[in-house]
Parts: sequence; C-alpha cells; structure tokens
Amino acid sequence: MDLLNTLWLSTGLANFESGQVIMMLVGSGLLYLAIAKNFEPLLLVPIGFGAILTNIPIAGFTEAGGLLHYVYDVGIATGVFPLIIFMGVGAMTDFGALIANPKMLLLGAAAQFGIFATLFGAIALNAVPGIEFSIQDASAIAIIGGADGPTAIFLASKLAPELLGAIAVAAYSYMALVPIIQPPIMRALTTEKERKIEMVQLRHVTKIEKVVFPLAVLLLTIFFLPTATPLVGLFCFGNLMRESGVVERLSSTSQNELINIVTIFLGLGVGSKLSADKFLNVETLGILALGAIAFSIGTATGVIMAKIMNKLSKDPINPLIGAAGVSAVPMAARVANKIGLEANPHNFLLMHAMGPNVAGVLGSAVAAGILLALVG
Repeated sequence: MDLLNTLWLSTGLANFESGQVIMMLVGSGLLYLAIAKNFEPLLLVPIGFGAILTNIPIAGFTEAGGLLHYVYDVGIATGVFPLIIFMGVGAMTDFGALIANPKMLLLGAAAQFGIFATLFGAIALNAVPGIEFSIQDASAIAIIGGADGPTAIFLASKLAPELLGAIAVAAYSYMALVPIIQPPIMRALTTEKERKIEMVQLRHVTKIEKVVFPLAVLLLTIFFLPTATPLVGLFCFGNLMRESGVVERLSSTSQNELINIVTIFLGLGVGSKLSADKFLNVETLGILALGAIAFSIGTATGVIMAKIMNKLSKDPINPLIGAAGVSAVPMAARVANKIGLEANPHNFLLMHAMGPNVAGVLGSAVAAGILLALVG
C-alpha cells in the first residue's frame, strides 16, 4: 500500500496545483497565437513551451540542476542572450534609408516618448492595493513602450529580474500585435489626405557612408551615454560586419545560425520565468496594461511628430511613417506601408518607413542606457 501511495505521489496528477494548470494553459495560448495566428512564432513558440515545462510539477526544470535554471542564469541573468540577438539584428539591418534621410531620427526619438510616459504610469500604479513597483521596476516596465524584446529583456535582467517573465511576454506580445494595435491609432490621428501623401524618392547611399555610420553611432554613444554601449555596441558591430563586405561568413552566421540558436534558448529561458508563483498576481496584470498603453503612446507620438515635420519640411512627409518609430523591425514599417497603400495604391512607403524603424531600434537602446544610468 505504501508503495502504491509513493508511486501515486510521484505522478503529476497528485502534485498539480491550480496555478500551474493556469500557467500551462497560458503557455498553450502562446503556442496557439504563434502557430495558428503566426504572431512572432520564432519567440512565442519557445516561450510558450518553456512556460509549460517550468510548470510541470516535480520535474525540476527551473530548480538548481535543471536545464532551464542554467539557461536562464547563463544567458539571460547575465544579459548575454539579448546582446547576441542585438548583434544579429544589427547584421540584418540596412541603415540606408536612415542615412539618406537623417531627419527620421526625430521620429525614432519621438516614439520613445511612450517609454518615459509609462515610467510615471508604473509609479502611479503603486496606489493600487497589491502593487509595489520600485523605481527600478518601473524603469524595466517602461521599456516595453519601445517594442523591442531584446532590450526589454536586457533591462529587466538588470533592474527587475523578478518581473522578467511578465515584461518579456508583454513586450513580445505587443510586438506581435503591431498589425492590430497600430492601424486604428494611425487612422485616428491622420486624415485621408495625409495618408495619401507620396514622399520623394530616397537618394543613393554609398558603401563608405554605410561603413562609417555604425562607427560614428558607437563613438557618439561612448562619448555621451556609455551605459548604452552594451546594446548599441553589439548592434553596431553586427551592422559593420554586414556593410564591410569582407566578413560575409561572420555576418551570415550572426544573421542566421547564431541568432537562431540563441533565440531558442532565450525563449525557453524567458518561459522559465512564467511559473505560477511569479506570474499570477496583480502586478502582472498591471504590467500587461501598462505595456499596451506604452506601445499606444509610442505609436501616437511618432505619428504626431511626423505631422509636425510635414508642416515644416520642404519635402512632403507622410505621417504614417511616424508609427514605424517603434522598434518592431520590420513589422511596423510594413504596417505603415499597408495603410498608405489602402489610401493610395501608388504610395509605397516601406523604404521611407524603414528610416524611423531602425532609428527606433537605436532609440530604445539609448532609452535603456538612460534608465540604467539614472536608476541602475
């Protein structure tokens, strides 16, 4: 009888808690969004599966000696995985559109307003019973507004590791929902006439300009905001490998094999933080709500800045490209192009929108550096 009782107690059925079941359903929901709806599948599949693994009773995936425990400690707690991904993103990024039209930096900067607005919102949430966000917690939550998953994970691992799961899921969920969240905001803030605006064709950018650009960005970061150099430095290194043309194998590896391997473990590591005891609380709901607000504000301020620039600029600027200032590359640029084509079938905004889009990547990294410098 004792043997049967011991055997029963070693099964999952005897040890499941309601919170674990709920979180496994959450993980299954993330898998559904990734597989059925194609929402950021490269990240939501490993995150969702990691959430299921970490909530299996007795298995010990996240305990000392467990696989996910070491994946998290080695790659995420240290900030290594997000930095490697930033290097791969840099290797995949073409700064040509931004170099051809440097004014687009203003749109990338304007879209980061959502980050700093959300910082105060997170602090204000402390008035809600059950929520106690420190200034470090609020800073880590605020970066969700940049719609940059690796940056959000990097900053959360430094400032609020206990909130990493909720912050990462919010960041990647809203990145995946760009085609749903942004269009209503873009249409509400622009007129039909503004959406039809056709922009002047971009000038040709030389190879020398493309090689010098990442070096110049890194130099400016070193001088004025060294706390942002981990992110900006790896991003610029990846981009230099791409544009130099002499290390195609290294650039290709960064863009493909390396970033894919790290993405698998990053997703599993983030999913390991979606355990019931850490995720099922009122603070998580607050983070998810703030993430939506942050992303919406970033989109809106980008569009508004583009409208202002259109009034002051000699060449016409379609305000839709301002929404691409959030750093969800290249999805936000594709959304701007899609809305522009709906208003004017001859209006191709993709290359123009890539300018503020890649500026948004730099902007979110700089914002993270500012927050680290202030409260890290």
